[in-house]
Amino acid sequence: MIVVLKAGILPSQKEDVSNFLRERGFRIREIAGEAGILIGAIGSHTIDSRQVEILPGVDRVIPINKPYKMASREFHPQDTVIDVGSVKIGGSRIVCIAGPCAVESREQIFDSAWAVKEAGAVMLRGGAFKPRSSPYSFQGLGFKGLEYLREAGEATGLPVVSEVVSSNDVKRMAELVNVFQIGTRNMQNFELLKSVGEAGIPVILKRGMAATIEEWLMAAEYLLSSGTDDVILCERGIRTFGRVTRNTLDISAIPVIRELSHLPVIVDPSHATGIRDKVASMALASVAAGAYGILVEVHTNPDKSFSDGPQSLWPGQFEKLLRDIEALCPTVDRELARLPERHQKDVLRSHLGKGTVGRKPRVAFQGERGAYSERAILNYFPEGDVEPLALPKFDDVFIMVLSERAAWGMIPLENSLTGSVFENYDLLTRYPDIKIVGEIKVRIRHNLIAIQSTEERQIKEVYSHPQALSQCAEFLEKKGYQIKPYFDTAGAAAMVAKKADPGVAAIASSAAAAFHKLEILAEDIETNPRNYTRFVVIARLSSAAVQNADKVSFTFSLKSHPGALSDCLQILKKHGVDMTKLESRPIAGKPWNYMFYVDAMLPKVRQTFEIVEKEFSAASADYRNLGVYRSS
Repeated sequence: MIVVLKAGILPSQKEDVSNFLRERGFRIREIAGEAGILIGAIGSHTIDSRQVEILPGVDRVIPINKPYKMASREFHPQDTVIDVGSVKIGGSRIVCIAGPCAVESREQIFDSAWAVKEAGAVMLRGGAFKPRSSPYSFQGLGFKGLEYLREAGEATGLPVVSEVVSSNDVKRMAELVNVFQIGTRNMQNFELLKSVGEAGIPVILKRGMAATIEEWLMAAEYLLSSGTDDVILCERGIRTFGRVTRNTLDISAIPVIRELSHLPVIVDPSHATGIRDKVASMALASVAAGAYGILVEVHTNPDKSFSDGPQSLWPGQFEKLLRDIEALCPTVDRELARLPERHQKDVLRSHLGKGTVGRKPRVAFQGERGAYSERAILNYFPEGDVEPLALPKFDDVFIMVLSERAAWGMIPLENSLTGSVFENYDLLTRYPDIKIVGEIKVRIRHNLIAIQSTEERQIKEVYSHPQALSQCAEFLEKKGYQIKPYFDTAGAAAMVAKKADPGVAAIASSAAAAFHKLEILAEDIETNPRNYTRFVVIARLSSAAVQNADKVSFTFSLKSHPGALSDCLQILKKHGVDMTKLESRPIAGKPWNYMFYVDAMLPKVRQTFEIVEKEFSAASADYRNLGVYRSS
């Protein structure tokens, strides 16, 4: 059952409720929900819910109707995000776990670990105990293999995952792996599940080859009820009458699981298909369907692999797959998980104590909570490591960053449909001590939102930013609503919530609807679905050293002589600099004079661009570097 506590409940009353349930044989867990503090009570005993409802401080009791209790979304309404070192599984990231099917030698696992890390994986997999169909097949190196795996993980900074097959091995394995894996053959090995659950570390639970979704979630229940809080569900294909592929990948299970359970779900396309050439397409389809990550077999020489060579990717194929997933991410409103570089960790630490809330650095943005800029922050920065700070104006964002009352700022620079946000380009030139240090692209998905229980026929007026109204013009014209421009999409949502009038609606993000407890009446109502906004991260000059940078933005103005623009652009051509954007903007206070804004990809040899900058400074009237950063 779920016990909803009243707002303002006294700590002593909450403790009394907890003790009442414990004394009757229930295991309890406190849950922070949107409705306030909840207590989840799980046990085999029955109790009249009225006995709980009459306790001081209890608002109501909600029964859990599913046979799986702790795994159900009724028990935990919000999505669970699982921490594995610096990696977070769930939330706004797509996590890629990769490595060979089996650890074959120390050299092999080290080579594989560096290959998958360089490609972009954030966790390393490798089997040391291999349950095989044939007793004559390679069974793994056992604990020696786990020692090699752990050593490779420590060398590369990748948390490690390996399959456990015996209850007797759990305690020793827990000292060598960051995440247990329960294979398909052991999904219903309940004694093993209990032992692994008691260890209390994260677990990847693969779906049995003939298991229903309910059986899969019941297996997760064994793990949760035994002690661990961190279970990752892994769809790896089921047995059907088809024989073209090794198994049949049940992609439909992904949205079903996300509806039924709060646990994150990932996909193993390697075992699902058993065919190397089919892995990439199934991985991309899984991400599109809502998976939080993929578990992929990668081998430096699959043709000589001791097991599952035909389904193992070459490192180059894996690298291309991750590039394709990264390109897909904005479409599904996600970001590809990356291990933070050492300098990024140092930068986070350096901002502790300045621009912080508690111990979290603040990231300033313009707008209300739930704005698309806040979504960009949550997608760009590691989950939970920063605190978004809403401000009324873009200028306020720059001032907060300049004064170090915020560690970073997140500002939009251009939209794929409506073009550049010139105000922010102008602010970048006005504040020379602030530089661009990163970028991210976010898909803009507009929704019609109103107060709870509103029907579309009741709506008379729709408020939003003029750009959002323009982007949803076709939908609005069909409905015949009165259009009311507002300064901000999320601000319009806040106003609708405050008015509490069923005749008034807003166009804003799903995050704004959730934050203000509004109801989405129509999703994705923009006329053109190819609607993306490019956001950039800004920081003070002292914080702007970016490793692995591949992009630069700068401005320049022209000297007054024929061919001045051509002279400047010839510098880029001479040094092989790929210019990706060129745009002009009037210079304030200088009629008929223009500033040019340029985005370009950095040459492979960084010193080449230093030469370009010197030549640009000589050829132009005014040259200014806006930032060197990593492209998204």
